[in-house]
Order: sequence, then C-alpha cells, then structure tokens
Amino acid sequence: MKRWQYEPAADLDQTIIERLRNFPRQPDMLVYAVRSFIALIIRVLLRTWCRFEIIGEEHLRSNRSFVLVANHSSHLDTVCLLAGLPLRRLHRAFPAAAADYFFKSVPRTWIATVIVNALPFARQTNVRNSLAICGELLANAGNVLIIFPEGTRSMTGDLQEFKPGIGALVAGRDVAVLPCYLDGAHRAWPKGKRIPRPRKVRLIIGGPRSYAAMPSDKNSAQAIANELHEAVRALKP
Repeated sequence: MKRWQYEPAADLDQTIIERLRNFPRQPDMLVYAVRSFIALIIRVLLRTWCRFEIIGEEHLRSNRSFVLVANHSSHLDTVCLLAGLPLRRLHRAFPAAAADYFFKSVPRTWIATVIVNALPFARQTNVRNSLAICGELLANAGNVLIIFPEGTRSMTGDLQEFKPGIGALVAGRDVAVLPCYLDGAHRAWPKGKRIPRPRKVRLIIGGPRSYAAMPSDKNSAQAIANELHEAVRALKP
C-alpha cells in the first residue's frame, strides 16, 4: 500500500497578511470555503439587485486555460466576470489587480485575495515580472486569467485605449482570448460611489481568439491590443 507523505505549507512561519500577499499562494481550505460562500451571496445579489444577465456564456465552457479581456469602469466588473464562471473554476480564476492599490492596506488585501483571488499586478515597475507570472498561470491547464487592459477604471464609462501588455502576454501563446463587454456596471457603481445602485448589468462574451501565430515583438503586442480593443468595443449594445 502506498504511504502518503504530508509536508507543511511553505508559508507557515508568515503572518496571515503576508501569506495573502504572496503569489502564488499556498492552498487554504478555509479560504476556499469562505470564497465559495461569499461568491454564492454575490451571485444572488447580482441577480436580484442588478438583474445580472450573461450573454455568450457558452464561450466559457472550456477546460483549457483562457484569458478574459474586458472594459473597466466599476468595481462590479471583477465580480461580474467571476460570476460568469462555473463555481468549480472559482479557485482557478485570477483577476489581475493593481498591486499599488489593492495590496497596500489590510482590508483591501483581504478582499482582493480571499474574495476575488486576485493576482497582484505591478502597473508602474516590474511589469515584465507580472506578465511572466501571468504566463506561468496560463501554461497550466484549467486556469482563467482576467485582464482589464485599460489599466484603470474609466471615470466616464467610455472605453479607453488598451495597453500593449495584453498583446505581449498572448502573442505566440496557444491560449484562447475572450473579449467581454460589461454593460451597465458604470451606471450601477461608478468610480467614487460607496455602494452600487440598482441598475441592470449585462456581461456580453465574444468568441475566442488565438494569437499563437503572432510573433512576440513590440509591433505585434500593440497590434493585438488594438484588435482586442475593437473586439470589446464591438460587443457594446
């Protein structure tokens, strides 16, 4: 009979906040349970308070790794994209979140890691290192990466230009990229408001795209970013 060998987690000597700020994080069944419970509550609230609707949900039915690329104008954006995924994918979905905003204070760190399982992404320095971590995630089958290529929330709700980092990430990589448009999220919870308002929100998901044949260079990165920008814009009702 094969004997099981158990090893203690590598971060046992760290504080809870230090563990949460690490990436990749060690598996934690308590965190998984809390995240799943809160996700169910959020999904119910979205359906009732925001009349949340998903269009193109069939594009998410894949066991492979893929990238969700969406417009960004509200804190509702991340939870709506997560709510579109099956619950079984919840702990394998990683929204890229600004490290300088979500991982500084303890409350924001707790929300970013426990509730949404966010990946800390450097927006100003060490961008290449953040892209490398994203690439490692996509190399493992079954992971979902959520990216907002605008880099920050739009104050007006209008779609801003996409940064070329998304192109650098997917160029030459055999991974599906799904453009998404979040309609109504800005009206429901614009930047600067404390709580969301009862407005209808729709998540519209486009068909998968692949950039495996594109060379990994600066021109391709910008071209892919521009193409995905137009793909997201085209989904707007």
